[in-house]
Amino acid sequence: MNAHATRSTLLLVDDEPHSLTAMRMALEDEFEILTANGADEALQALEKEWVHAIFCDQRMPGRSGVEFLTEVRDRWPETVRVIITGYTDASAMMAAINDAGIHQFLTKPWHPDQLMIAARNAVRLFQLARENERLVLEMRYLANTAKTRLERRRKALQEGAGFEAISRAPASPMNLTVDHARRYASFDLSVLIHGETGTGKARLARAMHLGSLHSDKPFYTFNLAGVPSDLAAIHLFGAKRGVLPGGVYKVGLMQKADRGTLYLTGIEHAPVDIQLALLRVLTEGTFTPVGGQEMLDTNVRLLTGTSADLAALVAAGRFLPDLFHALSVGQVSVPPLRQRRCDIAILAQQHLAELSLAHGKPLRGFTPAALDFLENYDWPGNLRELIGEVTRMLVFAQDEILGAELISRHILQSLPGNPARDGALDPVLVTDGSLKERVEQMETRILRETLARHRWNKSRAAGELGLSRVGLRAKLERYGIMDPSGRGDDEDEED
Repeated sequence: MNAHATRSTLLLVDDEPHSLTAMRMALEDEFEILTANGADEALQALEKEWVHAIFCDQRMPGRSGVEFLTEVRDRWPETVRVIITGYTDASAMMAAINDAGIHQFLTKPWHPDQLMIAARNAVRLFQLARENERLVLEMRYLANTAKTRLERRRKALQEGAGFEAISRAPASPMNLTVDHARRYASFDLSVLIHGETGTGKARLARAMHLGSLHSDKPFYTFNLAGVPSDLAAIHLFGAKRGVLPGGVYKVGLMQKADRGTLYLTGIEHAPVDIQLALLRVLTEGTFTPVGGQEMLDTNVRLLTGTSADLAALVAAGRFLPDLFHALSVGQVSVPPLRQRRCDIAILAQQHLAELSLAHGKPLRGFTPAALDFLENYDWPGNLRELIGEVTRMLVFAQDEILGAELISRHILQSLPGNPARDGALDPVLVTDGSLKERVEQMETRILRETLARHRWNKSRAAGELGLSRVGLRAKLERYGIMDPSGRGDDEDEED
């Protein structure tokens, strides 16, 4: 590589040849030198070469040094401009600084050391300007990149854990619930989420937080069920020093969740003193830590969840009517899983994928018969019960596809195709109908459950039930029970 390739380039402009020669001799040991005997020749050089600094005489035929450097400033603003003059008129200097952006004046006669120092300073200024420009561009890029990443992350978070993460079928009753929750989310209102235990109220509350103006602030949850009043007050409102052992100061959720969202589930269990304190938070935006006297401000958004009929509790005098009205400015009802049968296959598959990944056991899905049983069970424990059942199936699974034989017996004994009935046998015992009809219902369920557990091996099922294969086949034909896999009786495996 050429040793001069990394050296800075200077353009010397003067109409006197001996002046150009003298400047070249003073600077050429350290810099690459270009020369021009006037403004026109200098412009041609600038169009061809990358120049770091220009040393130009002021008095030249045609255009003066200031006129030439003014054009340079417009076309090549990064090039440092130094003018050499034999005159020291202050007004002329100011005009040159304003018009041409002159970095430095050198007066004639100049000394070689003076010229070298000026050249080094000019080049250094050029390098600093370029470095500053690079840093500015880099900071802009990093800022834009960070902003883009933050927006992308926030969007992914909202989509991953927000409303889009609430799995449901196109015709699901849950769609109306999500639509209402999405509308309430963007308004800074208190919302009461009502639904049976295990229906996913907390997930809906988190989705509302992520879809709100508080999405970049904290989200906290607290369950009031079974928590004594004094302990609930400490958790919610904090405690001054001296209240708790060790003399520590406890920061409550109202302070932690300031400008964020606090989701309180089991609100029907809140004692009266907690209800009064919550009412103050909602109406005045203030609270008092346990053991304190001062009022602290909070701008928390309060979402509450309940599985009880709060209006009935108000009527019974067990819940403050003012708090009920303050909490239920917006109301969202989450349907139980028995009303979302079209969602069960989707939910089961979703949770199976999550559990499979969490436990490191790769599984692909469910057999049609397994889904048939899952979809026709009423799930009194809702999503929690479904997740528990899928977990048990995963534990005992031997194949990548989970079959009906892995399902718990009380679910297998449910009656497919009749969503109105509960999955347990008890309703059969108290329902209307003749003894023969009710016995047939029980017998049908027992047959299906036993066959499912034995993977429709009729020999084994018959043996467990104390029937012959012929007797079992007759009962199956009588009740219209068929192997969901479509296998015929001649394909049945023998013991």
